[in-house]
Amino acid sequence: MTKTSTALTSFDTKTWFKLWSRGETYLALLFILPSLLGFIIFFGVPAVRGLFISLTDWNLLQPASWKGFENYVTLFNDEDFWLAMKATAYYVILNIPLQTAVAVLMAVLMDRLSRSLFVRGVLVLPWLIPNVVVGLLWLWMLDPQLGLVNQAIQALGFERLGFLGSPELAMPSIAAINIWRHAGYTALLIFSGLQTIPKELYEASSIDGADERTAFFRITIPLLRPVLVFVLVTTVIGSFQIFDTIAITTKGGPIGVTRVLFWYIYEFAFARFKMGFAMSAAVVLFAILMVITLIQMRFLRANESDLGS
Repeated sequence: MTKTSTALTSFDTKTWFKLWSRGETYLALLFILPSLLGFIIFFGVPAVRGLFISLTDWNLLQPASWKGFENYVTLFNDEDFWLAMKATAYYVILNIPLQTAVAVLMAVLMDRLSRSLFVRGVLVLPWLIPNVVVGLLWLWMLDPQLGLVNQAIQALGFERLGFLGSPELAMPSIAAINIWRHAGYTALLIFSGLQTIPKELYEASSIDGADERTAFFRITIPLLRPVLVFVLVTTVIGSFQIFDTIAITTKGGPIGVTRVLFWYIYEFAFARFKMGFAMSAAVVLFAILMVITLIQMRFLRANESDLGS
């Protein structure tokens, strides 16, 4: 090791100790401690216990017995598990692109046409409604006989549609319900990101002859990347955990087309009382979400900002 590298290492070590010895560091740790304890108690400990339960055959009624990785072997050989994965992936593909596109459009329209607090309040209102209420509301509105949507379709001269009872329309209908609920909230997040983009950039691009479309794709989208990364990561995680709407509307039907992974876990845990097996599926879901999140963070360059470059 050269003298320069040795001195640098020594300097870094001394600097690190100095930073830790400052009073601000202990004060920061004091403020972080309650949240850290809450995370450990309510998330860390249950996660470790869940991993242990996934290696047993606990049925909620009798003491658990050790099974090792047998649950995981059974899970990966279960055709229903892969069908649930397929249904979940289909829902994510339906939900994420359209929800993000609608949210971006709404945010841009708000930024250009109206920044009213009333408009923003209306947009976020569906997100404030509990999922159970949203599910019941749309279950009634999409009813083949009494639903307002089918009443309107019939009034226009078309045949009624069994949205939630049709194998072809059930999952798109679930996706549409959740887009209706979350698009406004997502639009507000993107709208807040639009406020950080300097208006001088648009003025300069206009002087250089750039039209609206060019400015949108060359300025708006690149500078919105940190916000879009956050939106995409959180919405993908939420989409993989879709449960409430399906529990209220389709209950995994018809013929299993909306039997997503979360519903699969619920059935084994609380209908078949196979908590160990259900927990192994939950651990696999957690691993999938971790991998997808890391891939998104890596390829979308979440730790970089184009605004300061």
